[in-house]
Amino acid sequence: MVISATTPGLTELELGAWRSFLRAHAQITRKLEADLVAEHDLPLPSYDVLLQLAEAPERRLRMTDLADRVLLSRSGLTRLVDRLEREGLVERTACPNDARGTNAVLTDGGLSRLRTAAPTHLRGVSEHVTSRLDAEELDQLRHLMLKLMTEHGPLPEGGCGAAEGVR
Repeated sequence: MVISATTPGLTELELGAWRSFLRAHAQITRKLEADLVAEHDLPLPSYDVLLQLAEAPERRLRMTDLADRVLLSRSGLTRLVDRLEREGLVERTACPNDARGTNAVLTDGGLSRLRTAAPTHLRGVSEHVTSRLDAEELDQLRHLMLKLMTEHGPLPEGGCGAAEGVR
């Protein structure tokens, strides 16, 4: 069954904008991941976890906070952190103020791996996104994305780019 553009609640313009957003996101993230895997054997979700930890105070986040910052389910994040821990890129520590909580901590090896992969990722962001838009379009895109994120609050500065001191 094909859903028509006259689906209640969405105009043809709204549905077209939504579909374009989804397709662009999927296409760009596939390209960014392909570059990271080909050059560094590092999937995009792993890069994102390492980056979020690098940008956090003391290179550590509670697992629940880390899950809120990455686009993975809590169980998916647990499996990913397990893998990163086996690779020596992340370690888990107990939260000092909550015996039930666990921190994910970026190791020196994880920071080194992130620093090595960051230029590839940033090159991909430039190639697939920023170089295709002029300064006014980039400002509009940033403004529109922030407007969409207001319900949950904006992401920390840096998002999926490079952390301060990572380069």
